[in-house]
Amino acid sequence: MLVVSLKVSVTMTPKAISIVSQLRREFYSLFAVAMPVEVSITPNNSSMGNLPIAYWIDDNKLLNYLRICVYTAPDDLIPERPFILRVSVNKGAGIVAPNKWRKDCQGMNQDWNFDLILLPEEILDFLPWIVNLVQSHEKGSASLVEKPPHPLEATTPISNALLLNELWTQKAWQFGSSLPNKTINNIKSG
Repeated sequence: MLVVSLKVSVTMTPKAISIVSQLRREFYSLFAVAMPVEVSITPNNSSMGNLPIAYWIDDNKLLNYLRICVYTAPDDLIPERPFILRVSVNKGAGIVAPNKWRKDCQGMNQDWNFDLILLPEEILDFLPWIVNLVQSHEKGSASLVEKPPHPLEATTPISNALLLNELWTQKAWQFGSSLPNKTINNIKSG
């Protein structure tokens, strides 16, 4: 019996690639300005599979990082696929190498991670909310978490935003309802 394996390379549409690149640059720059601590941004080296991330040392001297990934996007084979992004805090690949850490850093923040799945047109609206969520989590006070700029859905009930590790905007949830399994990590490069 002869088994033939076909490897198909599927690429996001050029428009989707351009949109996500621009949103990353803008979001990371604004995030760095909005955070009360120094935030560094790694360079984009997509040819090596390294997407840019924003990282900072919190008041507890722990390294934290934020990464914007594509959850699903239109591509060559399925141009009508929903365009959905994932903003991850302290989660996923692409963490900063120890040689980039400051001397006072005591390690990675492994106590908290968070994903927000949303549409590209919602991401900049969520910037102040994400900054507020990060600060509230560091202070350990759910009462400091502001109201989100767009309605949210959660894979578990929203009773304490600091305990959740995944939220979807309602629009992303609706667009993503056509996906086979929303909880599968469909992160694409790009």
